[in-house]
Amino acid sequence: MIEKKKYFATDNPTERAVLVGIITPQQDERQSAEYLEELAFLAETAGIAPDKRFTQRLPYAHPKTYIGSGKLQEIAGHIAEREIKTVIFDDELTPSQLRNIERALECSVLDRTALILTIFAQRAKTAYAKTQVELAQYQYLLPRLTRLWTHLERQRGGGVTMRGPGETQIETDRRIVLTKIAQLKEQLKKIDRQMAAQRSNRGQTVRLALVGYTNVGKSTIMNLLAKSDVFAENKLFATLDTTVRKVVINAVPFLLSDTVGFIRKLPHQLVESFKSTLDEVREADVLVHVVDISHPNFEEQINVVKQTLHEIDAADKPTYMIFNKIDACTWSELDPYDVLLDAAPVRPLLADLKKTWMDKAHAPSVFISAKERINIDSLREDICRMVQLTTNN
Repeated sequence: MIEKKKYFATDNPTERAVLVGIITPQQDERQSAEYLEELAFLAETAGIAPDKRFTQRLPYAHPKTYIGSGKLQEIAGHIAEREIKTVIFDDELTPSQLRNIERALECSVLDRTALILTIFAQRAKTAYAKTQVELAQYQYLLPRLTRLWTHLERQRGGGVTMRGPGETQIETDRRIVLTKIAQLKEQLKKIDRQMAAQRSNRGQTVRLALVGYTNVGKSTIMNLLAKSDVFAENKLFATLDTTVRKVVINAVPFLLSDTVGFIRKLPHQLVESFKSTLDEVREADVLVHVVDISHPNFEEQINVVKQTLHEIDAADKPTYMIFNKIDACTWSELDPYDVLLDAAPVRPLLADLKKTWMDKAHAPSVFISAKERINIDSLREDICRMVQLTTNN
């Protein structure tokens, strides 16, 4: 049986990798650079040191090799010179693209999905989270089994197609993987029923769920409000298991849950296997959407979260916006002359940004720093007010 580790990132913290992305009419140069920066952060979280970054301007990803043959040769020369064994692409590659790229580069090739699955596997601590991640890994692995057996020839003779050892082994592996997927799904169904029963036993207590892009500070806010010790660090996907705590503010009780962070191009395998974890979001009375206001593309991250909420049928819930990390921002006046010259964008004053987003969000919002405890009293008062309104309704 093929081992899953072959398809996912190495655990060797000294491993180096080249990062590859494309610039398209739908993804300009600025976005491509930002996405590769996020890919580098993902690689570091997985224990891989990012090396050089390669991009190519294309109308769309090449159907056979994602990038052009010339760029592929350029990457091959670089990794041979630097003795780099891993190349990471900032999109999910098709099985044929993976096979063709590996053949051209003669090294380990990871796509964005495999990298994220690796991080989830590394960070899964409970049996439930481990089962969810393992299911997602096998679902990703199933259509890619042929990669292991391309070195075995298909035997043909006498005008009759004969099944060679490679084809036989692929079929065997496929049956084993399908059986494993079925077993994992059954395990998750049992756990799902247990978790659903636990949620039903919580009575009529108002439920709030922290949602947001990964690494925006949800767990830090959870610890502040619930006076708990949920694991939090400056890495992607620090939290995989949903944590639920009872919180009381000004004698008003409610349940607060901290859920897995969302990310651009979140693998569909993970969305499916983490269904019960995301049920905490679906069944919440109020969503508390945490935003990293210091991130240069925080607006895009907001849209990613909204899109993910739409995909899990949770987009129509009352939402409270928390704009976190104001301590990490540099605020400045907008100069009309710079705007006319199309100069590099600068952040408006915090007061202007507050007004803009309070108008845009059509929902209560607050600007805080969970790390520096700035404006936390306003946060508590707003949440208390929302819980009371929800209770009365």
